[in-house]
Amino acid sequence: MKLILAIVQDKDGNRLSNEFVDRGIRATKLSTTGGFLKAGNTTFIVGVEEARVDEVLDIIRENCSAREQYMLPPTSFDVSMETNFPYPVEVEVGGATVFVMPIEQFERF
Repeated sequence: MKLILAIVQDKDGNRLSNEFVDRGIRATKLSTTGGFLKAGNTTFIVGVEEARVDEVLDIIRENCSAREQYMLPPTSFDVSMETNFPYPVEVEVGGATVFVMPIEQFERF
């Protein structure tokens, strides 16, 4: 048994959730917030048999693509308290961060 934690961008969350349902994969879906961009994420917790790990990873890979997006960095104030309005910067968002961990014991009540 393996535990898969997949952190994906909110834009990919519903599509991935629907694909899990269509393929009969049970997943718990949590709303989370990323630390770097302070953007909404969705974290999936999936417990699967070891034989299905590659299938789950393929589903995540197919439904969570990285893309470029322009974002405004936070406004900063210098010592004179004048604002410095930054220009938009291009950052890569999306994709998935996935952790696969062994499970010692699994119970369903």
